[in-house]
Amino acid sequence: MNQNKIIENIRVVSMEAISKAKSGHPGIALGAAPIVHTLYGGVLKQTPANSKWINRDRFILAAGHGSALLYSVLHLAGYDIKIEDLKNLRQLGSKLPGHPEVNYTDGIDATSGPLGQGIAMGVGMAFSERVLSDRYNKPGFDIFNHYTYVLCGDGDLQEGVTVEALSLAGHLKLNKLIVLYDSNDIQLDGKVSDCNSEDVKKKVEAMNFNYFKVEDGNDINDLVEKIEIAKKSDKPVLIEIKTIIGYGAETQGTNKCHGSPLKDDETNKMRQLLGGEEFTFTNECYDFYREVKANNDAKYNQYQKMMDEYKKE
Repeated sequence: MNQNKIIENIRVVSMEAISKAKSGHPGIALGAAPIVHTLYGGVLKQTPANSKWINRDRFILAAGHGSALLYSVLHLAGYDIKIEDLKNLRQLGSKLPGHPEVNYTDGIDATSGPLGQGIAMGVGMAFSERVLSDRYNKPGFDIFNHYTYVLCGDGDLQEGVTVEALSLAGHLKLNKLIVLYDSNDIQLDGKVSDCNSEDVKKKVEAMNFNYFKVEDGNDINDLVEKIEIAKKSDKPVLIEIKTIIGYGAETQGTNKCHGSPLKDDETNKMRQLLGGEEFTFTNECYDFYREVKANNDAKYNQYQKMMDEYKKE
């Protein structure tokens, strides 16, 4: 199965949603599509059969302005988001607001948007897992062992609350926290280098994090490999993933594609290159995610059986 085609389809539908809304952020939706697809395409232990499963892996889109991308993937993953909902992104009364909102849209684990807060919430969730596992896990019964994944951008890491939260996570060795850093060297007003020259690797290692790097954000095999290594870490992990903001757009690699919808003819051209009707995913996309869902449903059912045994014990 060609996952690159699936990623391209996710990119195009996300652009169509933003274009129809005449509002949104194409830069991250195009650049980070491989990251979100990788998570929901097999990494995350979640199931739409029970989107509030207590031992599910958590995902926080700290860069909440990338909501169109997340909604497109949640639709494929089987959550309660229909194509019609994608067509109504950011509209009054829509179930898909401009930034993700917990308890409002199915599959959303945290309300996010203000940069920096997503990482702090992720630290809180990872700390909760630590407390619950220490209190309730018994030999042979790991009823709490979920991971918390946070997707953040350059702007997130410049916020003061982020530094405080990361410092605490490192101090507590919250090894179930994995921060995925969408590193594209661009932020809202221009190049990151115009206002920031920190060495992120040295910065997070000084706060007791392990650091890994994915040189090509489109290399999902490398990303999966780094995540698998991160899951075995004895401390929290930050994975820097080098991406291109607005990947495939005429304005890729610049801040011009950060928060302004692409021109309609550019979005239409992307659709023509992909094929199919507007706002459609191929059967290949649905088949892939249907298999992922079946695997996660099996994990959920196995967990429920373990909980029955736990109660008996």
